[in-house]
Order: sequence, then structure tokens, then C-alpha cells
Amino acid sequence: MRIDKFLKVSRVIKRRTVAADACNGGRIEINSKPAKPSKEVKVGDVVTVSFGNSSLTFEVLSVDEKQTKQSAVEMYRILPDA
Repeated sequence: MRIDKFLKVSRVIKRRTVAADACNGGRIEINSKPAKPSKEVKVGDVVTVSFGNSSLTFEVLSVDEKQTKQSAVEMYRILPDA
């Protein structure tokens, strides 16, 4: 699944266009490498999303296309800050 779609489906970012803009702006990293919106994400990848002064780092647990609001949080596991 593309990273921009994953961020939208998992509800980390509300809209896919905003997720794509974040990728193009260099605010999304997959396994410590900058990610373009079309970058494929797979189970086990570590994603870092930068929001202004803070960031969110999580591990991808699932890449299912369809999720309910309750099951969306099961798509990733937030990692403690290193």
C-alpha cells in the first residue's frame, strides 16, 4: 500500500492529499529515509511523521485496504521516543 494511502486509512492524517503534501515536504520517513507519496509501505516498516516541533514514530502492523474507525488503530504500534 502507498504511504499516502496508509496514513489516510490508518487515520494518522485525515486526508490523502495532506499526507501526499507531507511526503513531498520531507516530513514523512520510512525506515529513516525520506518517503515520496508513492513509496510502498509493508508490515514491519518504521514510519516517522513530523508535526511542527513534535514527531510520531510507529511500526506498521497491517496494510489492509479497508478499516473501520475502531480497527484503524490496530494498523500500527506507536514506538517510544529514542
